[in-house]
Amino acid sequence: MKITEIKVLLTAPDRRNMVLAKVCTDEGVHGCGEGTLNGAEPVVARAIEHLAPLLIGMDPRRTEDIWQFVHHCGYFRGGPVLASALGAIDLALWDIKGKLAGLPVYELLGGRCRRGVMVYRHAAGRDAAEAADDARRLLAAGDKVVRVQQSCAGSYGGAGTLGRAAPAAEGLPGVETFEPAAYLRATPGFLAGVREALGEKVELCHDVHERLTPPEAARLAGDLEPMRLMFLEDCLRPEDADGFRIVRAASTIPLAMGELFCSRGQAVPLIGGRLIDYIRIAPVHVGGLTEARKIAAFAEMHHVRTAFHGAADLGVVGQAAAVHLDLAIPNFGVQEWIDFEARPQTREVVGPPCRLEDGYANPGEGPGLGVDIDEAAAAKHPYSSAYMPLVRRDDGTMFVF
Repeated sequence: MKITEIKVLLTAPDRRNMVLAKVCTDEGVHGCGEGTLNGAEPVVARAIEHLAPLLIGMDPRRTEDIWQFVHHCGYFRGGPVLASALGAIDLALWDIKGKLAGLPVYELLGGRCRRGVMVYRHAAGRDAAEAADDARRLLAAGDKVVRVQQSCAGSYGGAGTLGRAAPAAEGLPGVETFEPAAYLRATPGFLAGVREALGEKVELCHDVHERLTPPEAARLAGDLEPMRLMFLEDCLRPEDADGFRIVRAASTIPLAMGELFCSRGQAVPLIGGRLIDYIRIAPVHVGGLTEARKIAAFAEMHHVRTAFHGAADLGVVGQAAAVHLDLAIPNFGVQEWIDFEARPQTREVVGPPCRLEDGYANPGEGPGLGVDIDEAAAAKHPYSSAYMPLVRRDDGTMFVF
């Protein structure tokens, strides 16, 4: 069996950009992959196209060998763009493997460890009462875990009046402002109000979006202990592994990290040092299932659970791959979730999406990842230039996080 072609589709159904890949073979079996990287989709697409000629003629069943080949074929390797390109190829190879075996991918990863994958979705509000009302909407649908943020118009993880979004020119990113001192004053009271309104049974988590220094994060973690969060997410920059020692020493609050990670090299120090409790990688962004399952296995040894990234900046194929791995690993914690059922154009391009019932997700029971890509539908929704918002301090200084 040989790879004959790798098709790359850059598409934007429901105004969300996705990088999709199809690995085709000489036996008529194809695999579906995804390499979506928010704000850098055209660069990832070009990276897949650059790698594709090297893979023509290879046996797609040699998943591990191809992963090692793609990762090491250049003198310079790694980084989010190349890791996401490799992730797209790797997911497609696992999809082929499942189709050849006539089994869903989770069976190839060891079989089910659970009947479904517990998810968490996002609730927000300008104050605690509004956020609690938004959370009740999710709880009524069966969710057991909710991420809660204090919102303001256009702010990415902002907090009430702490962020202000400036309008963007067509096709260019907006500019938001953020001041850590105001955020640190407001957040404990906000989350305390949400906890009081919702009671003790619901699990709550909160995302800092890498916007604090180690002393600031330590102060926040200590202040949030009474709220009994499931975890505090991404309180430091991904480059600041050592800073987690300061946060860990200041509080027993569970810590989650890894949304921006693209390699095991970033995850291993935090896991091995017992500095986090949940690893937040996205399988797509670390090079696919081949690498993600190794990171999960290392985490298992250190009593670290998974909480894979799965927000609206990823697509159906990436979500399905994460759910397959979630089902098969013993140290699963929770899965971040976006509901693609509510996106008709996306369902037309790629699907069917995973099913969500009473707070638990499951993939389709078809072989492989259980999804397929409609190339004609993808062509109807061309890529539209998009960037992540920029963040500055009140005085105009670029906010580095």
